[in-house]
Amino acid sequence: MSTNGGETFVVLPPCTESSRKQIIFGRNGTGSGDDVSEVVYVPADAGSEPVSLPNGCEIEGATSYAVILNKPAGSWGAESGSNEKAVTIGLSYSGGATQEGKVSALDLVRLGLERSESASGAIDTMVGLVEKYGSEDRNALKAAFVICDPEAVWLLNVAGHFWAAKQVQETSIALAASGFTIGSPFDRSTEGLADGAKDAGAWDGSGEFSFSAAFGGSPDDATTRSWPANEPGAEGAFGLKQMFECLRANGSSTGSSQVSVLTGDGELPCHWFTATPLAEESVFKPFIFTAGAKISPLTRVPDGETQTLLHRLHSNRKWEAVGSLLSSLEDTCVDEVNRFLGEHSGEPSQELDELMKDCVEAEVKFYR
Repeated sequence: MSTNGGETFVVLPPCTESSRKQIIFGRNGTGSGDDVSEVVYVPADAGSEPVSLPNGCEIEGATSYAVILNKPAGSWGAESGSNEKAVTIGLSYSGGATQEGKVSALDLVRLGLERSESASGAIDTMVGLVEKYGSEDRNALKAAFVICDPEAVWLLNVAGHFWAAKQVQETSIALAASGFTIGSPFDRSTEGLADGAKDAGAWDGSGEFSFSAAFGGSPDDATTRSWPANEPGAEGAFGLKQMFECLRANGSSTGSSQVSVLTGDGELPCHWFTATPLAEESVFKPFIFTAGAKISPLTRVPDGETQTLLHRLHSNRKWEAVGSLLSSLEDTCVDEVNRFLGEHSGEPSQELDELMKDCVEAEVKFYR
């Protein structure tokens, strides 16, 4: 069974803290603190060669956007990530077993980011891949995704070839990593979804059709959860630091974390990654897409190794000795990035090319 889901939190206007329109996405991975995650940057590719996945699935080629991915070490696909068009996707739930020759939930996150310029477009991309390359077994490929851009937040649930999508209308969502996130109603779906579910034996035809009840056997609200800290409420009160605090207060999750602040109208989105487990004892490092973007090789597993250098050093940390210094480093970084973004708009500056690289290498110095 997959453990690649993640507890996911999203805050929408007018609750977000800014005169700019923005959506704030936050996700903690699940699993063991020993699990190694990589953060990797993949540049845009104008080619359209077929994509051969490690499990034998060959996907039709397409032009791809630049992406930054938070992914399990050794995996081609990702648990979460963002692209240069300000699209962010997170896997909130993954069940079933990966099948040889079929696209997986992790593959869908990466392919959705590489091939989509909007959240709605990502749904088109991902469901097209599900219908062409996914498992026909509704109990094999089972996944729930959160898909955001600066204009909208969508939920997408997949069970085999069946799928449903719903645009979030609330000002915030908090999702556990325990199952499907769409019941009834929904905005888009497999054509003839209810009849198809009935024919497949997933629904007995009584009452109102619910995706989560039919394919997951759970009530419509089974995956909503309480906010561990800073529940959004007051207009304009929730910002980047509040999302950091929320993820750090969520002690049940031990995987690596991502926070994305998605802004439109020419503003530069910013994405923050820990690249290490246990958010409460990790540092969020910023990344902004630029033409010459580089990230540190210390967040990638070297050939022949099983850990990133950052993960290994973090595993041997003495937080009581360095925690306050690293927290101060993060606070300074947040303030400087926010000030820069407030003063600059339009095309990203070359000054930002090595933003994440510099922060990772500064963090490593404290561990040595």
